[in-house]
Amino acid sequence: MMTDKQAITENIITDEMANPSPAKSMGDPGITPLSPSHIQNDTDQVRSEPSFVVVVAIDFGTTSSGYAYAFTKEPECIHTMRRWEGGDPGVSNQKTPTTILLTPDRKFHSFGYAARDFYHDLDPSESKHWLYLEKFKMKLHTTANLSIDTDLHAANGKRVKALDIFAYALAFFKEQALKELSDQTGGDFDNNDVRWVITVPAIWKMPAKQFMREAAYKSGLVSRENPEQLIIALEPEAASIYCRKLRLHQMVDLGTQTTQNGFSPTDNVGSGMTQGDRYVVVDCGGGTVDLTVHQIRLPEGHLKELYKASGGPYGSIGIDYEFEKLLCKIFGQDFVDQFKIKRPAAWVDLMIAFESRKRAAAPDRTNPLNINLPFSFIDYYKKFRGHSVEHALRKSNVDFVKWSSQGMLRMSPDAMNSLFKPTIDHIIQHLTELFEKPEVSNIKFLFLVGGFAESPLLQQAVQNMLQGRSRIIIPHDVGLTILKGAVLFGLDPSVIKVRRSPLTYGVGVLNRFVEGKHPPEKLLVKDGTRWCTDVFDTFIAADQSVALGEMVKRSYTPAKPSQQVIVIHVYCSERENVSFISEPGVKKCGTLRLDVSGTESTALRREIQTLMQFGDTEIRAMAVDVSTGRTVKASIDFLSH
Repeated sequence: MMTDKQAITENIITDEMANPSPAKSMGDPGITPLSPSHIQNDTDQVRSEPSFVVVVAIDFGTTSSGYAYAFTKEPECIHTMRRWEGGDPGVSNQKTPTTILLTPDRKFHSFGYAARDFYHDLDPSESKHWLYLEKFKMKLHTTANLSIDTDLHAANGKRVKALDIFAYALAFFKEQALKELSDQTGGDFDNNDVRWVITVPAIWKMPAKQFMREAAYKSGLVSRENPEQLIIALEPEAASIYCRKLRLHQMVDLGTQTTQNGFSPTDNVGSGMTQGDRYVVVDCGGGTVDLTVHQIRLPEGHLKELYKASGGPYGSIGIDYEFEKLLCKIFGQDFVDQFKIKRPAAWVDLMIAFESRKRAAAPDRTNPLNINLPFSFIDYYKKFRGHSVEHALRKSNVDFVKWSSQGMLRMSPDAMNSLFKPTIDHIIQHLTELFEKPEVSNIKFLFLVGGFAESPLLQQAVQNMLQGRSRIIIPHDVGLTILKGAVLFGLDPSVIKVRRSPLTYGVGVLNRFVEGKHPPEKLLVKDGTRWCTDVFDTFIAADQSVALGEMVKRSYTPAKPSQQVIVIHVYCSERENVSFISEPGVKKCGTLRLDVSGTESTALRREIQTLMQFGDTEIRAMAVDVSTGRTVKASIDFLSH
C-alpha cells in the first residue's frame, strides 16, 4: 500500500506527461522512454583520476580484517599494517579478528584482539552489559531486504544498528592507518591525500555494496561530496590482480608441490600466461566463497571477466556452525543457547580453542585433536543439568568424541573432517558446476586464495575434483592476497576492462499497445490512446559483457513543467529475458531519482537524458537536461524500500 503522500508525489509524476499519455500500474510512475536505448562507449566520459599520495585498502573480513597501503610514487612497494598485539597461537597476526566491543552505553571501546581480550577479562556480572560482536559481516550477505536500519545482535542478545557497527569498524581502521602513515612520513597525514579501497565479495548484491559505502560516509572515511575518494573493490578481482603479478617463489603449485615448473623462481606467473589465457580465482574466506573467471588481454594485460561471479555463503565459519551443532547434539541445544548468553566470554574462549585445532585438521592426520573446554563450561553444565560433562559424552552416542582426563574434548581426525565436509562439499559442487559452463573451458590456472585456502582438506578436495585439468596455485601469503590486490586495484582501477552483469536491470514503463504482441490484460486506454502497462525496459541483461566506462543512455520527460523530481523504479531479475515487471522473479531493487529543480525551460517537451554506467564495481547514474545542457542530480538508491 502506498501512503497518501506517496500517492500524491507519484501522481504528480504520472500526470499528463508532455505528449505521451501515461498510466498507472503497480504504483509505478507511468513513464515512457523518449528514446530507444543504446549502449555507447564513452571512454572520454570516464572521470579523470584524482591524484592521491597513498592508496589504503581495508579488507573487512568475516573472521579477520586488516589494511595495507602503497604510496603512488612507489606502487611496487606494498606495506601491510604493523603486527597486532595479542595474536593467537598458530595464527599469523598480520590481520586482526573482526570483533568489536561497545561500552554499556553503546560507545565504541575497542576492535580486534584488544576487544576480545578486554571482553574476556570482564567479570561475567559486568560483561553481560557490554556489547560484543563478531562475524557480523555475513549479515549483509544473508539479509534479504537490507536497509539502513538493519539490526545486529551482540553476544548478550541486545540489538544494535548494523550501520553503526560497520561505521565504528571503518573509523577504527581509518585512525590506525592514518596514525601509521603519520609515523612513516613524520608529520600529520591528511586524509584527503588517501584513496581508500574497501573490499567486498563479488557475489554481494547492490544493496550490500551501497551499505558499505554508507558506513564509510558515516565513519568519516570519505565524505558524500567526494565519492571518488572511495572505491569498492571486489575481493576475487583484487586477488586476481595480485595473483597475476606473483613470482614463482611466492606460491605453491599443488600439482608438483614445488615452486619450480620449468620457470625460474623469479619469473612472473604472468610471464607463463599468454594472450587469451583463462584462469579461475577461488576466494575462500570466512563467510563466503567467491569464484571469478578472468582472461588476460594483452598487450596491456587488462583483465576480462568471462563469467559472472558466483559462489555463496560457504566460508570457513560453516565449520564453526557444525562444531556448534555437534555441541548441541552432545550437551543439548537449550544448554548451549543459555551458555552463550550467560557466559559469553567463555564461549568466545571455546571457539578460539576450536579455531586453532581446526587449523590442524589435515587429510593424513592420525592422532586425535584435543579441544580445551573452559572451566566455566564444565561448571555451568553441572549446575544446569545436575550431572557431569563426562556423563553427557558417554550418554550422547557421539562415538568419535571422547572425554580426556585433562578436561578436554578429544576428537578423532574423522570427527574433525566430518565438520569440514558440508562446507567443502558446497564449494566442490559449485566448482564442478562452474567448470561445466561453456565459457569456462580451457582454464590454465586455478588460484586458491583467502584464509580458508590454507586448509589442507580443502586443497585436497579441489585437487581431486580437478584431476589435473588446471594447475592449482596457492600464493604464500594467501590470507593477504586480497589486501595486496586491493591496493594494486586502487592504484589502477582500470585494469579490469570488462565485467559481466550479475543481474538484468531495467525500469517499468508504458509502451504503445501492439495487438498480438502484448497480452490483453495489460491494455490500458487513456484519452483514446492504447497503452501496454508494466513493460520491463531493459538497461542491461544478466551475464552481458560491459566495458569499463560504457554507458546506457535513456531519455525521460517530467510530467509537468513545475516538477522538481522524477522518480523511476529500478527492477532486477536473475533471468536474461524479461518482458514485464509483473513476471515472477522480478524484484523492485532500487530507485533512480533525478532532481530536475532549477532547470525549468520553455522547451515544449523537456528531455532529461540519463546515463548509467554498469561496467564498474558499483552502478552510477548521471543525467543531463538536454535543452539547457545542465547536469541534473541523479542517484540510484538500492537500500530504501
